[in-house]
Amino acid sequence: MSGVARGTWHEAWAEAGRRLLVKAIEEFAYEELLVPRPDGTDGGHLLELGGGVKWSFRAARGSFGSWRVEPGTPRRHPDPGDAADGPERLLLDARAVLGWDGPTTAEALRELTATRRAEAEILSRARPAAKLADLDHLDLEAHQHGHPCMLLNKGRLGFSASDAAAYAPEAAGSVRLRWAAVHASLAAYSGVPGLDARTLLAEELDEEVRKEFAVVLEEAAARGGLDPAAFTWLPVHPFHWDEAVEPLFAPYLADGRIVPLGEGPDRYRPLQSIRTLANLDRPERRNVKVPLLIRNTLVWRGLSTEPTRAAPDVSAWLLALRESDPYLRDELRFHPLGEVASVAVRHPLYASVPDAPYRYHELLGAVWRQPVTGLLRPGERARTMAALLAVGSDGRALAAELVSRSGLAPSAWLARLFSALLPGLLRHLYRHGVAFCPHGENTVILYDAADVPVGVAVKDFAEDVNLLPEDLPAYAGLSDQARAVLLRWPAGELAHSLLSAVFAGHFRFLAPLAEEHLGVPEHAFWRMVREEVERHHARFPEDAGRAEAFGLLAPSFDRVALNREQLLGGGFHDRAERDEGFDVVHGTVPNPLFRARVPGPRAGSREER
Repeated sequence: MSGVARGTWHEAWAEAGRRLLVKAIEEFAYEELLVPRPDGTDGGHLLELGGGVKWSFRAARGSFGSWRVEPGTPRRHPDPGDAADGPERLLLDARAVLGWDGPTTAEALRELTATRRAEAEILSRARPAAKLADLDHLDLEAHQHGHPCMLLNKGRLGFSASDAAAYAPEAAGSVRLRWAAVHASLAAYSGVPGLDARTLLAEELDEEVRKEFAVVLEEAAARGGLDPAAFTWLPVHPFHWDEAVEPLFAPYLADGRIVPLGEGPDRYRPLQSIRTLANLDRPERRNVKVPLLIRNTLVWRGLSTEPTRAAPDVSAWLLALRESDPYLRDELRFHPLGEVASVAVRHPLYASVPDAPYRYHELLGAVWRQPVTGLLRPGERARTMAALLAVGSDGRALAAELVSRSGLAPSAWLARLFSALLPGLLRHLYRHGVAFCPHGENTVILYDAADVPVGVAVKDFAEDVNLLPEDLPAYAGLSDQARAVLLRWPAGELAHSLLSAVFAGHFRFLAPLAEEHLGVPEHAFWRMVREEVERHHARFPEDAGRAEAFGLLAPSFDRVALNREQLLGGGFHDRAERDEGFDVVHGTVPNPLFRARVPGPRAGSREER
């Protein structure tokens, strides 16, 4: 274990359990997996789970009908009399209500304990808010707590304890990637215009390293009677090489169509997504996204072959779209972080088994993405949007520290955040029919030298950019390969790129934090968000018809239920289909933007419930 910054490891483990217990109650109640009832006291509630077992807690209600459990109040009845009243005990007690069979229960517990261990590691390394604000974006990644909506959000199933210590973001370590050459009968390179494979390698590997690797390849190709020019090079995560490439690609290592070249000299740091790594030694070099044979949150973390091949085409189209739109190009600092090159590798044996679990169809490949450092001007910083939910070891929110440093009033700082974030997303949605997946880890906020938000960068395109069913003028520049992988949804579902990914998925947590740490009432927070949306509507009245179809200001919208999807929707099963369908929804939630038409009551009042 790493050094413990906040007392003993035992204390960090206990605190992680308390936090996850609160989160389990809040998110399971929000998604109505569990249904609390009032106990007759002020703010008191009960979960009755059968067999005479009850859990009591105190909570208020917030935006979207969310639950805000008072820390320290959850109690099991009858009291087990030991430490077994943590989140693990709650899941066991709730098993019958949730309808879990034995395998599902065991897998949920396995992922919960792994998540709790990772959470304890983060807590053991916690720093005060001022120290967090001083960190660069890579170091700050190690202090983030994972998806705010999902209980089991750091399981990384497949990692051993030593793997987690070496490769998990909270370990703040470094990784050297292995390189391999793969024959053209198995691998295909794709790049944006002007970036061929030779140019990419020249930019990502020093000349002496390329020469060393070339000698290795030439000798191996000669032994197999193959042409070294017919091979494509790509990096491979060391964990994945050991876990997937050596055992599963053994036939192609044996016949010489996959050649291990050696270890690259540059050190990389894993981002929150784990399989995306940033270059520590040469920050100007691109981020690399590589598959990992692990399951985290909802899916196995591989790289699907066709979306990987199409990633540069999608990126080239998005970048061209931005350049063709004067509003995006000249007025906003809204930057798609282009996935400019990729290598997709197929596995002939598994390709002949289309109904194999999907992880066997995404075993090897790589994507190179533009680094956010290339967007920063002198004195500027980048932080993921997820980082705004961080609270330091001193109990002070990172957001409060940034507001203080900016010299702005809290409401003025939030207004700058909304004006940096929302207009580009709205423009893509309304005018171009393009929806990103701008959740907290996919969205990077750019700050000026005074820590005022000035722009955003977004990432993950080939599998996370969606379109409308009809063909819009903006789609004319799409290649056939890109068209084949981009999913299409009606406007009301496409709107969830904001409604669920940003509003319910991030602002649902940022709004109460702003009330507690910035002194901005929650109803005022939502009014400011609505004002930014309406400002965009007023600026572009020609988009009014389409804006109505998306329904961002509607009274309610479908509740996306990620924990339901994971725990009840087959998230633990070995299925052939990846989660390409729309997210699992359950019921509807009231839209705080609808109520924000006029100054409203404080969040948590009866009208908001």
